[in-house]
Amino acid sequence: MATRLPTQDLDRARRFYAERLGLEPVDERPGGLLYRCGGAEFALFASTGAASGTFTQMGWEVDDLDAVVADLKRRGVVFEEVDVPGFGTKDGIAEIDGNYPSKGARGERAAWFRDSEGNLLGIGEPVV
Repeated sequence: MATRLPTQDLDRARRFYAERLGLEPVDERPGGLLYRCGGAEFALFASTGAASGTFTQMGWEVDDLDAVVADLKRRGVVFEEVDVPGFGTKDGIAEIDGNYPSKGARGERAAWFRDSEGNLLGIGEPVV
């Protein structure tokens, strides 16, 4: 199974994933790029549609959220700030009690950012 993310400009998306996230495609076909990261695959595909960006479309689990966020910020990634009743971020990071998909954890620390195409991507660290 692989996540598929729409892109209106495949070249722009390739640059974002290379420069900001340090990822290179493992396969390229007309209209699409395939990536492997953390034991999973995801694909970027050329689309005339636009990402809604209203929900997390893909996420990574990390061991040290603070270090990953700091590294991505140095690479130019801009993290979302959220301030709604019962949920908020501080310096781009949210503390979420009981959040799924943390496995065997009481919650999660998480952060979100958008790729060059408006896809909302998340990173999370389980809180045990």
